[in-house]
Amino acid sequence: MSQSIIELKNVNIYQSGNLILSNVDISVDKGEFVYLVGKTGTGKSSLLKTLYGDLELKDGEGWVAGHNLRELTWKSVPFLRRNLGVVFQEFQLLTDRNVNDNLKFVLKATGWKDEKLMDEKIADVLDKVGLKTKGFKMPFELSGGEQQRVDIARALLNSPKLILADEPTGNLDPETSDEIMQLLFHISKDYNTSIVMATHDYMVINKFPARTIKTESGKVWDNVSISMQ
Repeated sequence: MSQSIIELKNVNIYQSGNLILSNVDISVDKGEFVYLVGKTGTGKSSLLKTLYGDLELKDGEGWVAGHNLRELTWKSVPFLRRNLGVVFQEFQLLTDRNVNDNLKFVLKATGWKDEKLMDEKIADVLDKVGLKTKGFKMPFELSGGEQQRVDIARALLNSPKLILADEPTGNLDPETSDEIMQLLFHISKDYNTSIVMATHDYMVINKFPARTIKTESGKVWDNVSISMQ
């Protein structure tokens, strides 16, 4: 258990009362990079939502970053999410403020108060994603790849043990996708951060191979082999 950042045993996942995935058994180690694949509607998003506490776990056992998913309440979910980073396909940046203020908004929302410490943390994560000089840019002044890097920087703010990335290359051209994938693998390796990345892009998986989990027919299949479709 000590090496696992995610541990699900005999888990059933429901969405609006409907059984989406049954008998899910998954273990993800610290620092491991794992792909999550599957057709639309097969439960990828429901699985991710369960991992970050958006869907209640009713059946089975589940642990994420040391938190028991069965014992989560609306009060304890924020403590789970402080150990997580979530990267979205749509970036979800606040368009009315610059990059620095986007990141500061998240820090304040997760309990940071010291302005100097916040400024230092923001400079640190922007440096990690290669945007050291872009803090004063507005989102519309950035390319799609740069916006995704800001999204990854935001996910790194609370030094997470785990990043859940939902189609992070979905809106990017192939060259920019490669840059983002290199960045994610670098973060996983250098900071011992576990990453679970949902994707439809088999070209990315073939270019950057890693363990792959698949949702299909109401089940989760581990260590599947992905060939170009």
